[in-house]
Amino acid sequence: MVPLTALWVPILLSAVIVFVASSILHMVLPFHRKDFRRLAAEGDVMDALRKFDIPPGDYMMPAPETPAAMKSAEFLDKMNKGPVAIMTVMPSGPPSMTQSLVFWFVYCVVVTVFAGYVAGRALAPGAQYLDVFRFVGTVAFAGYGLGQWPQTIWYKRAWATTLLLTIDGLIYALLTAGTFGWLWPR
Repeated sequence: MVPLTALWVPILLSAVIVFVASSILHMVLPFHRKDFRRLAAEGDVMDALRKFDIPPGDYMMPAPETPAAMKSAEFLDKMNKGPVAIMTVMPSGPPSMTQSLVFWFVYCVVVTVFAGYVAGRALAPGAQYLDVFRFVGTVAFAGYGLGQWPQTIWYKRAWATTLLLTIDGLIYALLTAGTFGWLWPR
């Protein structure tokens, strides 16, 4: 068994490596440039919604008040007429990536802490590289890659986007596993 305190170097280093890799995948390489499509009449839709001064948050339309309301003729009529949408309204103004990047790095640390914890409970100091790689990689993949699937299953996010994000998660997991295997206590 390896205590979590003995794994702080691979935890932090793998979080930094994943952070840098995600920046490259999302900002340099072209794979994620089509994750979101542009509305044909974007300006008209924005003008139409602006007058409602919708506060930031997650919305669904039509949105039933209760599960029983989903069977009402009024709700079904709205569903048939459309549009049916789930949307996130963000604060207006120039985008600031600082808070999101800080939260992303914290998330990377949390995933690596869990991966290190599981591997540390299962393996002893001096464990073989591939054993460390297997445990850490599996847990890291669960943290980075599998969480995207419910967005497609329940909220109809594009499968192509979910598959790309799952591949990203696999890359992050492999980088995390490699870092832990390399720096595992002897």
